[in-house]
Amino acid sequence: MPVRTFLLVTQLWVRILGGCFFLACSVSVLSGWRSQVVTQMKPTLWVCGDDSFAISAVIVLHLDLDQAALFTGYNHMEVEKGKLHGRIDVGLSVMAIKKKSKCIDLDAEENIYHLKIKSQELFDEWVCKLRHHRLYRQNEIAMLPPEKPLFSPHFPATSSPSFSETQAARKRASLAKQTSLHSPITFTSQAKVAAWLQYSDDMDRCSREDDSYLSDISDNISMDNFSNEVQNERLDSDCVENGVSQEKRRSLLPSPSPNTSNISLWNILRNNIGKDLSKVAMPVQLNEPLNTLQRLCEELEYSELLDRAAHTQDPFERMVYIATFAVSGYASSYYRAGGKPFNPVLGETYECDRPDRGFRFIAEQVSHHPPISACHAESKNFIFWQDVRWKNKFWGKSMEIVPVGTTHVVLPGLGDHYEWTKVTSCIHNILSGQRWIEHYGEICIKNTISDICQCKVTFIKAKYWNSSMNEVEGTIVDHKGKVIHKLFGKWHESIYCGSPPSATCIWRINSMPADYEQFYGFTKFAIELNELDPQTKPLLPRTDTRLRLDQRLLEEGNIEAAETQKQRIEQLQRDRRRVLEENNMTHQPRFFQKSKDDTWVSNNTYWNLRKDPGFSNLNCPVLW
Repeated sequence: MPVRTFLLVTQLWVRILGGCFFLACSVSVLSGWRSQVVTQMKPTLWVCGDDSFAISAVIVLHLDLDQAALFTGYNHMEVEKGKLHGRIDVGLSVMAIKKKSKCIDLDAEENIYHLKIKSQELFDEWVCKLRHHRLYRQNEIAMLPPEKPLFSPHFPATSSPSFSETQAARKRASLAKQTSLHSPITFTSQAKVAAWLQYSDDMDRCSREDDSYLSDISDNISMDNFSNEVQNERLDSDCVENGVSQEKRRSLLPSPSPNTSNISLWNILRNNIGKDLSKVAMPVQLNEPLNTLQRLCEELEYSELLDRAAHTQDPFERMVYIATFAVSGYASSYYRAGGKPFNPVLGETYECDRPDRGFRFIAEQVSHHPPISACHAESKNFIFWQDVRWKNKFWGKSMEIVPVGTTHVVLPGLGDHYEWTKVTSCIHNILSGQRWIEHYGEICIKNTISDICQCKVTFIKAKYWNSSMNEVEGTIVDHKGKVIHKLFGKWHESIYCGSPPSATCIWRINSMPADYEQFYGFTKFAIELNELDPQTKPLLPRTDTRLRLDQRLLEEGNIEAAETQKQRIEQLQRDRRRVLEENNMTHQPRFFQKSKDDTWVSNNTYWNLRKDPGFSNLNCPVLW
């Protein structure tokens, strides 16, 4: 069958990674430029043109037997000579077909190509040939021998040590004291790609870039813009690590994270592209032994920033600490793209009483559809609360997490009330490869009591032409819009105030525990969150997350029992919901109430009931 090459005269608008790569095509078909007879169709898109932001371009679609790639060059003659500007495998990219608008979207991970064809006949021919090729590639990949296992820890390869098989074995040997140890994670990528080629019908809206950032900012502290009082109060990372905890807490989980190589994520997710994944049942191996309520508590890992803000008289300097605290809550997610927290059941609670850190925290799942988690923390220096509902969308290769809700911080001693909303998060490489997480968007922080200053912090989305990742930039302005302070840094490393090289380091992450990559990527603070000591257990309500069986069994490495308990707990929740519906009743949260602005706030009863009469003397719902 002759295979024709089509020449497309187009106007090309390009924006890589920051949004979309759009091709609006004015099509004229020129046949006969090249033809040959083939038995199996392998399409190649040849894109000729510059990659500037608004250019005229010529695109050639070429079907070739030996290659399946999208080439970019400055003209088709250079492409013929092998002078290529770029290349992707069309067969392994995600293809989305929009029949009504006659569009074909090709997602090549780093770029997204949107092809619009005016001719219906030409559109049908392209779609037919691309589908035939993808089916061929599916069968071709399925016939390949299995891959060798690859060690894949829960963090991006570019920021992790290089683990050879010998090193991995040495790591496993160091965990011999544990009751069970699972083999390294493996990915059967051929099977996943084969399924992906057959069923994919949407595109990844996010992109990937390696993290090669090495901070060249001096760590010398310049206090030119800060008072001597702030200088005396400033705590460096060593103080945070060594000066916080006065009591002995566990520093290691009972069992390392399980092997998930036998789980086909595509079989689970293929029918849920574009949907809310919070309603999709997942195997327990994909969870981490923490709950969403505990994840909210993790945002207080660097609560000393709020303590410092409460003792800072200058409102602009105070905003520096508040903004840095808002950024620090994302730091623990850097090594956690490999697992998801357990979804709380309706009525589930969690408390975290930390006199060593100076705060106590409670959280409750106040709604199931939509899922809403509310939390409240208090200390002598601050009050912190928020209610969050997450919208999770699966886009093919990535999952986007959009939080809805407002975070509040009150400094009672100063009368300030700060509030802000969270940014969007995206987990890349859901189906195969190294998963990594990215946060992007803006946080606008305002003081509802005074308009003397405001702050805007931008989480910068990774760019194709820039190797930097996880960068944060912020400005603090007065009521006239004049910039008073500038912030910069990385949300997973540190935040600086001022201008390099004499900028002030406001915050730096704590060091990670030993073998953290083997234990879900947990920080030291995260390891402590699910700890259940004999003194605390009698004081907890039966609804506390630490008493949840499936989560506890996963932490202990008992995967089969954890899966059984997870299914049982989810069924109990469905049964309770059915009873409520049959009796025209609604669930009433116990420790939170809805305010006039439709947000959930604490009713200030938890700690009083805990003290008198005690939760052991109260009726609590049976959740598990």
